[in-house]
Amino acid sequence: MTGIRKVVLSACLFLAMSAPALAERVPTTRLVGCGPESCLLVSGERADAAATVLVNGHAVAAQGARHWRVRVPVSTLRAWSKPHARSISVTVADTEYDASLPVGMLAAPHDLAMLVVRVK
Repeated sequence: MTGIRKVVLSACLFLAMSAPALAERVPTTRLVGCGPESCLLVSGERADAAATVLVNGHAVAAQGARHWRVRVPVSTLRAWSKPHARSISVTVADTEYDASLPVGMLAAPHDLAMLVVRVK
């Protein structure tokens, strides 16, 4: 076998073995407004519409069936999380995921002096 054929064969075998793992999506998070305060919108997918969703070990009422979402007030999330956390634990049907939080979300107000965003 030539070198190129070995690389292609190896890549095909890797993709075939990792296909089930690639099918699972880690829940996503983003900040949204909810009344006078901000909330974290956590969304994801589940195979069973009746599967329980937990955020940092707390059961939450998820809206939607297979494509679910839940809003958690930031003040509540601060109480459920460690200080300066960069991710939260989201459990869906006994499978635990680490979902990344928006940058600086749980930082103390004086910790994030400035955030610079540049367009390339």
